Amino acid sequence: MSDEIKWQYDLEEYIKQGEPGKVEKSEAWQTAIGLQAVDGLKTSEYLLDTAKEHIEGNITIDEAQKRIQSYYEQRIERTEMEDSTKEADIVSTRIAKLLGEKSFQFSPAEWLSIHRRLFEGVFKHAGQIRQYNITKKEWVLNGDTVIYADFTSIRDTLDYDFATEKQFSYEGLSVEASVRHLAKFASDIWQIHPFCEGNTRATAVFMIKYMKTFGFRVNNDAFEKNSWYFRNALVRANYNNLQKDLHSTTKFLEMFFGNLLLNTDHKLKNRYMHIDFLDENTSQSVSKKSPKSQFDTLDCTLDELAILELIKKNPSVKQQDLADATGKSLSTVKRLMKSLQEKNYIRRESGKRYGKWEVLI
Repeated sequence: MSDEIKWQYDLEEYIKQGEPGKVEKSEAWQTAIGLQAVDGLKTSEYLLDTAKEHIEGNITIDEAQKRIQSYYEQRIERTEMEDSTKEADIVSTRIAKLLGEKSFQFSPAEWLSIHRRLFEGVFKHAGQIRQYNITKKEWVLNGDTVIYADFTSIRDTLDYDFATEKQFSYEGLSVEASVRHLAKFASDIWQIHPFCEGNTRATAVFMIKYMKTFGFRVNNDAFEKNSWYFRNALVRANYNNLQKDLHSTTKFLEMFFGNLLLNTDHKLKNRYMHIDFLDENTSQSVSKKSPKSQFDTLDCTLDELAILELIKKNPSVKQQDLADATGKSLSTVKRLMKSLQEKNYIRRESGKRYGKWEVLI
């Protein structure tokens, strides 16, 4: 069994066991470790053992971080390979910690703070906006680069994109349209590339925490197994070459977000995104023939989807608990519940006091 398959198998076992506390921790670790692949990094066996100790409740996440830090401080000999593993281990523990925290503020400052917390002591300019322009050779572009924001305009562009998103209303928007919009927003802020390094991992963590504020239960499999696809999809969403008749497209990113948020089963293949890929018969596309999930074709809003997910998870949940979990008022939750009943998506069994909810779809 390869090291990559081993850590996936080991952490998946905790999810199969179904203990809520262990499931949440394991999902955070799977995402954290999987995300290192966006920069070609792999974690160590020691990191996996530390993750297991945390999942099993033997150590806290802070103790896990200290354990990894001490592990590398005590090692005298250094190699280039070990330095990359050290980065992967340290950043993985920090991602796991961030994903376990409920606090979140939608702002550029939050994104900068996430980058600083992930990479402090790893990169010299952690949490700081770059002071020079950058290019990056991309495999998916045959060595060409995306045009990133000019360093002199980063702050203004950040403020504009965040202000525009903050004013955007998801009310009444279908789940599919909402996911498409979130994919576009992620693409736009990633193109700014405000940091010297670590942009994709910081973007992923920020977007996961942002999407959870809508009630989404993020599918860790997407980042665990397809984080390199995520980066390539962001590249294709921001690349234009008119001489070669190539245009930016979010279709690949939308498929990733569908798997991430709606549990669709799109087959995510990096080679289909390569600009020289010509086999249109097998090329990926976002079409009506694409695999569907249970919820992505429903006539419901993000708020209603969040309620459905919570009811599916706990059919006996009280309306006040739903209000607490979603951050909505009790009256708003009652209105959403009424709408879901009218659409015949849920129904009440065995009365108001001792009954439970049934999801009908």
